[in-house]
Amino acid sequence: MINRPKFYVYLPIVFALILILGIFIGSTFHLDNNKGSLLVKNSGKFTKIDEILNYVNEEYVDTIKQDQLVDKTIVAMLQQLDPHSAYITKDEIADMNEPLQGNFEGIGVEFNIVDDTIRVVNAITEGPAERVGVQAGDKVIMVDGKKVAGVKITNKGVMEKLKGKGGTKVKVSMMRRGKKELIDFTITRGTIPIHSIDVAYMVSEKTGYIKISRFAATTYDEYTEAFKKLQKKGMVQLIIDLRGNGGGYLNTAVSIADEFLTDGKEIVYTEGKARPRKDYKATSTGDFEHGKLMVLIDDGSASASEILSGALQDNDRATIVGRRSFGKGLVQEQSEFSDSSAIRLTIARYYTPTGRCIQKSYANGVEAYYSEEYARYTNGEMENADSMKVKNAQKFKTPMGKIVYGGGGITPDVFVPLDTVGHSRYLTEVLYSGLINDFAFEYADKNRKKFAVYTTVEKYNKEFEVSDALLNEFVEYGEKNKVVRKEKQIRASSAIIKNQMKALIARTIWNSEGYYPVIQSEDNVLKKAILLMKQ
Repeated sequence: MINRPKFYVYLPIVFALILILGIFIGSTFHLDNNKGSLLVKNSGKFTKIDEILNYVNEEYVDTIKQDQLVDKTIVAMLQQLDPHSAYITKDEIADMNEPLQGNFEGIGVEFNIVDDTIRVVNAITEGPAERVGVQAGDKVIMVDGKKVAGVKITNKGVMEKLKGKGGTKVKVSMMRRGKKELIDFTITRGTIPIHSIDVAYMVSEKTGYIKISRFAATTYDEYTEAFKKLQKKGMVQLIIDLRGNGGGYLNTAVSIADEFLTDGKEIVYTEGKARPRKDYKATSTGDFEHGKLMVLIDDGSASASEILSGALQDNDRATIVGRRSFGKGLVQEQSEFSDSSAIRLTIARYYTPTGRCIQKSYANGVEAYYSEEYARYTNGEMENADSMKVKNAQKFKTPMGKIVYGGGGITPDVFVPLDTVGHSRYLTEVLYSGLINDFAFEYADKNRKKFAVYTTVEKYNKEFEVSDALLNEFVEYGEKNKVVRKEKQIRASSAIIKNQMKALIARTIWNSEGYYPVIQSEDNVLKKAILLMKQ
């Protein structure tokens, strides 16, 4: 007998519903909670979906949960459109929106789970936890009288207990190094900012570096603050790092692009079947319209990241360095139902100033669409610029005659291959298990007084080195956590492991301002950009 998933029995219903996808396009929807059905807004009439749902509800052989069937039907329908149209349940919508809104409500701590115990990595400055005295290194033992240590708590479980509506209180009992008794804190939750500028610092005497992790509602203000800080330090050249930045708000990307482009320059335009062309152009404002500029991208740079890098590339304003970006050129609009769930429907494509759409093909389905990233590793693209060719890619010309390509992401002006030197299975195991992070945090926490002699990150980076003895101590720690010692692989990966440990120790002491300058000392893409700045 073939074992089929429970939802299999609903497939005929789902396929029938897929046939009427057309009612979604160009319409706005809401959910009628009384009927549990999907209605076209303002139509006042039942659709075929209502008829099918009512028929199933009344006649189907077993009792079903109609709300769940509606949700699964909507998901199935939207998946037939494109990879980025999506349904968001009312339970998911807050978590989906938080990173782009730029804040959440909670106690304001960054944490790790080490040895089945929640450990505070950082109490966010001016956050509720810091104001009552919570410190980095504290271990969370109890929350509201219930034990949370040694109970196999997950990251999700921690968030559920510590996040909450602003103004509500939570009692947290902490264990602190050197203290015999637990310390009890009553913390009033508040609004905690989610920063989208990971770090901003000077990589050389004249060159500033700003890493943007997302394009959220607060990103432009964060960027201008970081830019002014670097200007005061003598910055006349700038590197913008968009690697791993999956996008966000289009308007935010446009605002930042405006900082670099002169008045009237095209930034991006959008157009869809039901949406006429809309142009976004640079204004007369902009604090860095003529300085030397480089943008770092990789396969994790998508959507708004590609809008920014594409605008600067097409206007011959910046040199794009790294590897080909993801290739998302579709614009979504979010419409909410009356039960607080929502759909994000693709309503237009965006085009860079030369007229190229960089959306990669999704003709072979969602699974093939997302596995295309993996294919870049297997076909040699990550290591060889000659393999970085998009099939049937259209060619476009910038004002200065440079050839750029559409149909598969932003192709960098300067390709930097993936650095695979020193990689091993042992390295992969200790990285993805989180053991290096756990060990470095524990070591730094135990030796905070020792690291107090390094008054600045620069002094630490220059003078502190991870010794062979400390490396061996980590390997023994790995063995205790069921990672087999592999001497040959450890020797091959020792430089990477040491650099990771050094950077993670710095993060424990100085947060992101300590981590990035250390970890990026071995960053080939950033090194290439700095070298190009000197030429």
